[in-house]
Amino acid sequence: MLYAIISTDVENSLEKRLATRPAHLARLAILKQQGKLVLAGPLPAIDSEDPGDAGFTGSLIVAEFASLEAAQAWAEADPYRAAGVYAKVIVKPFKRVLV
Repeated sequence: MLYAIISTDVENSLEKRLATRPAHLARLAILKQQGKLVLAGPLPAIDSEDPGDAGFTGSLIVAEFASLEAAQAWAEADPYRAAGVYAKVIVKPFKRVLV
């Protein structure tokens, strides 16, 4: 089943985010190689694809996992979580209707 992982950043997360980005992307690359990643990306703090120093307010990942528990465990092990980038992570079942 698909799950949406919706993460909210701590205030002023940009420096931590940039430092931890390679490890975060490496985990996403594994999901992509497994054919389980639907989409992933950050949520800009302003209405711009490149928010510069404004940074980001969080991230959205939609991916396939065996269960809600597996999706939650994967989300908790994210390098952004360990580095203190994320203040909050919510994992919800997701039903794709349109592509």
